[in-house]
Amino acid sequence: MKRTPPDPKAQAKRAALNALRRAKRLAERGGVKLSDWEGEFLGSVEDRLRTFGRAFGDPEKGAPGQALSVLQTVKLKEISTKAKGRKDGAPPARGRQRRFGRSRDAAG
Repeated sequence: MKRTPPDPKAQAKRAALNALRRAKRLAERGGVKLSDWEGEFLGSVEDRLRTFGRAFGDPEKGAPGQALSVLQTVKLKEISTKAKGRKDGAPPARGRQRRFGRSRDAAG
């Protein structure tokens, strides 16, 4: 049986909807109060994605295969960061391992 390749537009729509739901869920679980504007933004973008398959109409505001415009993606990342309880993309509270190079506390 032959499998058809996945539709990139459908994948982008599904990924964007999942990101919106994740941001809402993080805010609810973390007890972070989103502003009225942020809540309305998440709701309206989700409605447009479900209705039209993408959340923007002007093709110059985003890539052809994407579901969110560049500015919508930036705002969604800001809301997600706020929902996680971090400021300005700061690293998470628990320690992060460095992938490459020496550790900072190793004497050279």
